[in-house]
Amino acid sequence: MKITPISTQLRTHCPNRIAVGIDLPSLEADTSLQLPAAYIAPLADVASRSAAQNASHQIIRDCFEVLLVLDATDATKALDLMHDLRADVWRALVGFKPGLDYNPIEYDGGELVSLSATRLLYRLRFFAEFQLGRNLASQPAETWGERELDGLPSFTGVTVRLDAIDPADPNLQRPGPDGRLELTFSGDVTP
Repeated sequence: MKITPISTQLRTHCPNRIAVGIDLPSLEADTSLQLPAAYIAPLADVASRSAAQNASHQIIRDCFEVLLVLDATDATKALDLMHDLRADVWRALVGFKPGLDYNPIEYDGGELVSLSATRLLYRLRFFAEFQLGRNLASQPAETWGERELDGLPSFTGVTVRLDAIDPADPNLQRPGPDGRLELTFSGDVTP
């Protein structure tokens, strides 16, 4: 998923410094950072098995994190502030749709990353899901199979010639078709 809509949403609805990308050693050591701050980074994407046998319809879960960085010289104050900032981030992100193809963002949990004499780092994990594989043939191809199908000529009609097994010709091998067409029909498809 694109990070820009998420960072824009956080910058609009959270009063703290928002940045993209995480360098943990520098966040833990750099005393010149303006705190509190929140850092956004993608984590992973997890794919489910395809829900269809003859097409690709997979649910993809895009996961990302928001890392809260606080001044921990007063640990009690930092932990209380972390609780408030976490609620601000939830209000900004949970239920927000980061793109047209995505479901609303959901919260996936959080954990303490580090607590030192100077820094508190707390990770909030979020995800949003989308479907890989189009729903309508008029939509652009999202997979190789869809691209391959788009390259086939249009289906315009069919002719069926039927040679039934019975009645079989006793002069030929039994059972089996006798080589005479019992039924022929055609159908045209008009788009």
